[in-house]
Amino acid sequence: MTDSVPARRPRVAVVFGGTSSEHAISCLTAGSVLAAIDRDRYDVVAIGITHSGRWVVVPTELHDRLAIIGGSLPEIGEDLLDAIWLRTSAGTDLAITAGKGPVQDPSQSTSAQSTSAQSTSAQSTSALSRHGSIDVAFALLHGPFGEDGTIQGMFEMMGTRYVGAGVLASAVGMDKIYMKLVLAASGLPVGPFVPVLPRDWARDRAACLEAVAALHHPLYVKPARGGSSLGITRVAEGEDLVAAIEHARQFDPKVIIEEGFVDAHELECGVLGGLDGSDAEASPVAEIRVHTDSGFYDFEAKYLPEEQVDLDVPADVDADVADEVRRLAVRTFEAIGCEGLARVDMFVTRDRKVYVNEINTMPGFTAHSMFPRMWAAAGMDYPELVDRLLRLALERPVGLR
Repeated sequence: MTDSVPARRPRVAVVFGGTSSEHAISCLTAGSVLAAIDRDRYDVVAIGITHSGRWVVVPTELHDRLAIIGGSLPEIGEDLLDAIWLRTSAGTDLAITAGKGPVQDPSQSTSAQSTSAQSTSAQSTSALSRHGSIDVAFALLHGPFGEDGTIQGMFEMMGTRYVGAGVLASAVGMDKIYMKLVLAASGLPVGPFVPVLPRDWARDRAACLEAVAALHHPLYVKPARGGSSLGITRVAEGEDLVAAIEHARQFDPKVIIEEGFVDAHELECGVLGGLDGSDAEASPVAEIRVHTDSGFYDFEAKYLPEEQVDLDVPADVDADVADEVRRLAVRTFEAIGCEGLARVDMFVTRDRKVYVNEINTMPGFTAHSMFPRMWAAAGMDYPELVDRLLRLALERPVGLR
C-alpha cells in the first residue's frame, strides 16, 4: 500500500501522555514539540492519553501547561473530549465524541467548552463528530505502551504515517535484554549483563543471585522495559541486591542487571534517518558528567534543572574516540532496523574501548534533553529538527517497507 500524501497542508497529530510511569515526561516533551511545529506548514492537533488510557483532545490553550509549574509535573486530566482514530479508504480520520449539538475544531475549542461538552456527553447519547484526516502522527510516548511498538502497530493497522521507529525496532529498543542480544549478535560491543525474568525470580531466587554474582560491582539494576532512569538502583559491593531487584520490579517484572563501568566517560550520540533514501547520519558526541548524590544520570538529573549535572556538547574527547562513537551509533541504529531518530548511549573506558549501553528510539525533547542539544551543535535548531522528523515520516510509505 503506497497511498500518496495529499498536496494540502499536512495535519499532524501529536500524541502524548500514556499509561506508563513516564506519563509526565511525555507531557513535557509534547509541550516543547507543540511549541516548535511551524503552523504555517502544518495543521496540528494535540491528542493526549490519560492515565486511565482514554484518548482525548487537548485544546490549544492548555498546551502551555505541559511544563513543570510550581515544581509539579504535568498530566492529562480526565475532563476532556474523547478522541477516536478512524480507518478510512484514504488513510486516517480523527473524530470526537460529544453530546447533542455541534463540536468545534479541537485547535479552536476552549477548556470551558470542552468541559461543558464532556458533561453533556455524560448526560446524553454520545454523538460522533469528524474533524478531518490525520496525515502523520508524532507519538511522544515514553516507556511501555507507546515506545515499545504497541502504538506503532496501531498506526500500521490504521494506515497512519508516523514519526520514528517501526514495530520491531521499537520493541527491541524498549526491551534492554533483547536489545543487547541483537546488538551483540550484530557484532556490536556491549557490556556484561544478567536478565532476571519474573518466572525465574519466582521459582529460584538463589539461582538468579548466583548468576549475578559473576558480574563485577558496581551493578546497575534496571527495569528491562523502562526509561527516564525510573526504577534504577546502583548497587555497590555488599549492598542489598534483592531490594534493588524488588524496586525495579515495581516498574517492570522483567529486570536487567548490568555490570557498571568504573571511571568511564558516559557519551551520547544522536542519529537521524536520511531524507530521500540517503544514509542515516550521526550528531556531534555529547558527554554527561553527573554530580548528584546517586552518582548516575537518574530521573532528577535528567528532568529537574536544579540538580547538578553537566551536559557537554560537543564532548571533550579525542577526535578518534568521537568518530568511533558516531560510527557505532549509526551501526546500532541500523542493527535494530531503526527509522527516523534515535539516541545511542555509550561508555568509553580508561583504555579507550567503546561499549554500546543502549539505544533510545524516542529520546526526550525537553529543554534539558540531550538529543536536541546535540543536533543544535550540528547547526540544526529545534524547529528544524522537528520539521526534519515530520518530513521523514511523510516521505515514508505506509504498509510493509
